[in-house]
Order: sequence, then C-alpha cells, then structure tokens
Amino acid sequence: MKEGSGLKQSDPIHELLARAKTIAVVGQSERPMRPSHGVSAYMQAAGYRIIPVNPGIREALGEKSYPSLLEIPADAVKTIDLVDVFRRPEYVDEIVEQVIQLKIPAIWLQEGVINERAAEKARNAGIFVVVDLCVLKEHRARFG
Repeated sequence: MKEGSGLKQSDPIHELLARAKTIAVVGQSERPMRPSHGVSAYMQAAGYRIIPVNPGIREALGEKSYPSLLEIPADAVKTIDLVDVFRRPEYVDEIVEQVIQLKIPAIWLQEGVINERAAEKARNAGIFVVVDLCVLKEHRARFG
C-alpha cells in the first residue's frame, strides 16, 4: 500500500465554503451583467447571506449595501465568515487592513485580483487567503 493512500486529502477551500454562512462582497454591483452580481446571486442561491460593500449603491440582491467594511454594523460584522473582493489589485491593501481590523477570518481575491504583498500581510495576521480564483467556480466544483 502506498504511503498516504486511503487518507482523505485536506481541502481548505472546501472547508471554508462548507462552514461559511455570510459573505461580504467588496465591489458588489447592482447591475446584473457585472461578474460581482452574477457570482453573488449564485452564492446567495446556494444559501449564503451576501452583504454588499460598495459606496456607489444602496442595495444589491435585496440586501442593504455599505460604503466600506468598516461601516457594516458591529453585530453584522461578527457574522461575516468571508470577504470576497471584486476590486482592482491596487485597492486590496486597504481592504486587507479593514479585514485585519475587523478580525474577519477569510478573504477571497477573485480571478485577476492579485496583490501578493496584501495577501501575505493577511496570512501573517492569521487570515485564510485565496488569490486569483472564482468563488463561484470553486463552489460549483466542490458542491455541484
């Protein structure tokens, strides 16, 4: 028998998506043709609560939107399991600072959102980090 066979490989993304219930979506759009809207609608249909974060909108997908993570009420912040980021890489440093300040356990940088310096800072603060992957695609691959 080969070493390691028969043992289930750990899948941290599966574990994150299985335990997460609330996702704050930074860069959420109210426009249906935008990727953030489609991905969030899928995740909402899959049972997650979505908290939109975008200073330019009042609501999306039936949920009140907040201008920044720091403006989400404290009782709601406590429920956030994951921050999903649909912003250009140069904005990620500030978002990571807010995630660290609010002690949110995980941050997901969507496809094309790559800022390794910010990702490393989040990891060093004990935050689970996913970079340059689509949460919808990863959820669909693991949960159908």
